[in-house]
Amino acid sequence: MKRKNADSMSFIDHLEELRWLLIRCSIAIVIMAAVTFFFSGFIFDEIIFGPTSPQFVTYRFFCDLSQSLGFEDAICVTEMPFIIQNTDMEGQVSILVWVCITAGFILSFPFILYQIWKFVAPALYDKERKNAQIFLVIASLLFFIGVLFGYFVIVPMSVNFFATFTVSDIIKNEFNLQSYISLIKTSVVATGLFFELPVVIFFLAKLGLVTAEFLRKYRRYAIVIVLIVAAIVTPPDVVSQIIVTIPMLIIYEASIYIAAYVNKKNQLKNV
Repeated sequence: MKRKNADSMSFIDHLEELRWLLIRCSIAIVIMAAVTFFFSGFIFDEIIFGPTSPQFVTYRFFCDLSQSLGFEDAICVTEMPFIIQNTDMEGQVSILVWVCITAGFILSFPFILYQIWKFVAPALYDKERKNAQIFLVIASLLFFIGVLFGYFVIVPMSVNFFATFTVSDIIKNEFNLQSYISLIKTSVVATGLFFELPVVIFFLAKLGLVTAEFLRKYRRYAIVIVLIVAAIVTPPDVVSQIIVTIPMLIIYEASIYIAAYVNKKNQLKNV
């Protein structure tokens, strides 16, 4: 059974609800951004610039893996031949602000999900609204797993590739601060949001906009898109692209099973 006021709300009322949703989410992001400001030293030194050190956990993991497989130091990272420089007078201030906002968005994501859930809840049945906690836990978990995957997998592979790639020994890599931070933000946030695909498919299937048959029919196109995305967010080497492509394909396949389950439930309700 749906809420009684769900159908009685006018279009203007829905817009007003949406406006307050955006306001509450924005306030949450600003508050969390202010909190992260007090830890900005740790965030920059240990997290943002962590992948610039050969001792970063991902590099050490692949080095240990290489040695255990008998390849000795074939894929060990021993140095990072580049420097990061700031070329804009207000560059470091701007970067500090945007890094705090990005961190605020990541940390407040569960609250944002909760606000979205409250917005769509009136259109759901009572039994479905009771699953709010499960939705928030799963959706938040998927997002944070995606963020960690982007940070510990995509970012270090990209940084290592661009740091060691050169077309001539005459050229020295001196990366712009904004360019480096943009790589971090794009990889982490984009991967976190992509890992939300099963949740998005669940709601689209509930609304009847997506079916498992549709996802299976266009699987080949999805694979091509995944390969293109993997090629964009990773260095142009086969190993890196495979490491990124496999989890993305698993998520897509999981979305098909989710859509199939929801479609089946919808059919039983309509019988």
